[in-house]
Amino acid sequence: MKAILHMIEYDFRNFLRYKWWLAGLISMNLADLLIMAVVYNQMVSPEITELTKSYFNFFAPGVTVVGLFASAFMIGREINMEVRRQIHHYMLSLPITRLELAVGRLLAGGLRGMAYMSPLLLTTFLFLGFPSLPQLFVILGALFLLATGISGLSIATAVSTTSFEKFVTARGLVYYVLFFCSSIFYPLSLIQTLGQEGVMPQPIVALAELNPLSSGADLIRSFLLGTPPFTLNMIRNLVVFSTVFATTATFAYMKIIERR
Repeated sequence: MKAILHMIEYDFRNFLRYKWWLAGLISMNLADLLIMAVVYNQMVSPEITELTKSYFNFFAPGVTVVGLFASAFMIGREINMEVRRQIHHYMLSLPITRLELAVGRLLAGGLRGMAYMSPLLLTTFLFLGFPSLPQLFVILGALFLLATGISGLSIATAVSTTSFEKFVTARGLVYYVLFFCSSIFYPLSLIQTLGQEGVMPQPIVALAELNPLSSGADLIRSFLLGTPPFTLNMIRNLVVFSTVFATTATFAYMKIIERR
């Protein structure tokens, strides 16, 4: 644990080096909520947001998940840079095993995502109301699973690309697919209805249902808004996503840094 904590500390120091940039990103996310959501609230039909009757209320948990995703994915950019500049050779010379190194980077990415997301989640609570203590623990646990899975996805992407340009392209594709094929911006029930009517392709509907970002956003909504209802599928999707990509990233990172 000492070696893993050392790697987490190392990644948090790197993360906080860009504090003004992070402050700008958080401000941008809050602007999405306080400006864009307010404007859209006057344009969107109440039926779109089901029982919330407010797009602002619906979108607030989505902004929280967006911030979590973007910040947890940053660890991949740093690892891709380290591999390209061969900084990982220095890390391999440290008295830390490759497994400890991989687990430390994975957990650091997830914890950094949680730290960045905290102001956004607090803002959501201030506008929508605070959950009960058990519900708060469930929300934080679910979001940590999501952040860890995103960190693993980012690391797996970073070590499987040979240049920064390829990593940026892969990151853009992942962003596009996971952001817009989810319930961040639109209710999952609406996506399913459009699929039944033949307007939305079924593969996109299936992706939205299995998308971990949908599960994360809808889990927050279920406790704060009462809709959609909480189901174990939300937790199951997050557990599967986190397990698959955390495991993949750990072994991929161990193999790639040794090979290169």
